[in-house]
Amino acid sequence: MVKEEDSALYALLDSRGVSRRDFLKYCGSVAALLGLSELAAPQIAAAVEKAGKLTPTLWLAEGLCTGCTESMAQVDTPDVPAIVLDYLSVNYWETVMAAAGEAAEKNIADTVKAGGYLVVVEGSVMKGFGGNALRIAGKPALEELETVCKGAAAVVAVGSCAVDGGWVRATPNPADATGVSMFLKEKGIATPVVNLPTCPVNPEWVVAVLVSYLLLGKLPELDDIGRPKLIFGQTIHDNCPRRGHFENSEFVEVFGSAEEAMGYCLYKLGCKGPQTLTNCPIVRWNRRTSWCVEAGSPCIGCGNLNWVDVGAPFFERSAAVNVPGVGGVSPDAIGIGLGAVAAGGLLIHGIAQTATGRMGHGAPVEEKKGGEA
Repeated sequence: MVKEEDSALYALLDSRGVSRRDFLKYCGSVAALLGLSELAAPQIAAAVEKAGKLTPTLWLAEGLCTGCTESMAQVDTPDVPAIVLDYLSVNYWETVMAAAGEAAEKNIADTVKAGGYLVVVEGSVMKGFGGNALRIAGKPALEELETVCKGAAAVVAVGSCAVDGGWVRATPNPADATGVSMFLKEKGIATPVVNLPTCPVNPEWVVAVLVSYLLLGKLPELDDIGRPKLIFGQTIHDNCPRRGHFENSEFVEVFGSAEEAMGYCLYKLGCKGPQTLTNCPIVRWNRRTSWCVEAGSPCIGCGNLNWVDVGAPFFERSAAVNVPGVGGVSPDAIGIGLGAVAAGGLLIHGIAQTATGRMGHGAPVEEKKGGEA
């Protein structure tokens, strides 16, 4: 067994200023994302260390803005997820690798030939113009994508563009952009795909999925559209720190107002939190420093399918919220249910507790409404 002080992984962590304690703490958070006890942190650390060069990964760049790569890399202050990816054997990552041209293409060919690899796809699959909307190495990118994904153990679609086309797919969609899952289905390729939407993707989700495969030899349990249930199982609204203001009918109606300064609910400014399933309020971004709503922006629903067309205009609110057992409720009426703001808030909160499984089992608090994802 390799001693910790001789481990390449711990040497890399040390060179980046990350202590063993910090790494194990991070492994504990990964365990939570996978539905495991935090006591599994040492096993996760060992799995990452052992898998260093055993499970190669190909990171393919399709029709993209590179936002997901930037989210992963965090060039100024790389965090533990970025370092773990650096340690794992990523044989091809066009945006950040040193190799180019024939040498880069050879990395792909050699990895595919050896087999036993994972594929991460960033960006939309652009089928337009006879497949020539995107060409790589002198040929349509679709050809390489099909070949690489067909032989992979699994594919991870990172970011909304890879999941269903994202921004690139938005009307009028001249590039005929779509997501990886749909493209592979059209080609009759049965390689399992894990969908990790949002714009950009959260680094911790990517590492959690990869670690799940390395540690357990399988992918996490997925929902009906291929997303990990433990990550995309609750609405943003359910875990939002501003939720109490929603229940008390305390809303921000104008940016820059006193209500905004007091941290009131952003629903009237278009927040899509009640219809968006992700754990953004828990995991957050940039070393778990902040996330969209905490930074003062309404959630724009980028964890939903076709979120650009469905969610725009982003700063206009939905007409009502559907609460199980109550039906459509306007934001203005949320806090008045029993004739008093406090009583109404408690009533809705009680319904929410029941509906989210905190008091029994049930559906999420806000159901999807017509025209919303």
